[in-house]
Amino acid sequence: MNIRHIFRALRNAAPRALALALVLCGVAAAARAADVTDVIARVKHSVVAVGTFERGRTPAFQFRGTGFAVGDGATIVTNAHVLPGVMDPVRNEVLAILTPGAGNEGQVREVARLAVDPGSDLALVRLDGAPLPPLKLRASDGVQEGQAILITGFPIGAILGPFPATHRGMVSAVTPIAIPQGRAADLNPALIRRLSGGSFPVFQLDATAYPGNSGSPVYDPVTGEVLGIVNMVFVKGTKEAALSEPSGITYAVPANHLAALLRSAVREEAKK
Repeated sequence: MNIRHIFRALRNAAPRALALALVLCGVAAAARAADVTDVIARVKHSVVAVGTFERGRTPAFQFRGTGFAVGDGATIVTNAHVLPGVMDPVRNEVLAILTPGAGNEGQVREVARLAVDPGSDLALVRLDGAPLPPLKLRASDGVQEGQAILITGFPIGAILGPFPATHRGMVSAVTPIAIPQGRAADLNPALIRRLSGGSFPVFQLDATAYPGNSGSPVYDPVTGEVLGIVNMVFVKGTKEAALSEPSGITYAVPANHLAALLRSAVREEAKK
């Protein structure tokens, strides 16, 4: 075969090779989309609404934020600020979670406070009875800027109802939770406490979160492993203290803080 025949063979093969490559890329993309769909479906079984329940009140379940199951499935994680400061014992108001169900209804289950870490604004509550499917935590030291993430929770849950919604995005920055301000006028008590008590890195996300998403898991789209916990109040109070109007930026507390709180809770339980 001379050089002319070789070039002709390559020219004829190129369109077929390109078509095959496009087909294989399409198959791979479809497989990735199917995998993400499966991961979201699995994670949704572990995500709950967190609030209070009072029989006779309308609505009986008062939505406050989002939580998710970890560990043995009977431990629910949320933000500390999601838990109510006081409840009405006269009206038998109790701390509760709402697990999404068929139609517009969900199952309300009472929970008890287990542990609270004001420093990271994380809290654990304990669920009696049948556990939920727990989510696995991943060490958050390896999280990198540009990494893809998903968030599943209850945005504006009191209005939109018990239907967990998922948003996608990426880690835009790994940034300190508080930065010293150039002007004393930009300081507030929360920022001063954070700067004096020790700043730590948080994840800045480009995914949109809304009131009600506080406590939502931030997780890997491929494995479903939790990388962080959405925080819409605690972080903004220090990170954006100088702004007259809050931005639309979403923040998350790294999962390492949750792992530390879980270890502390296990030690306390072992002492009892």
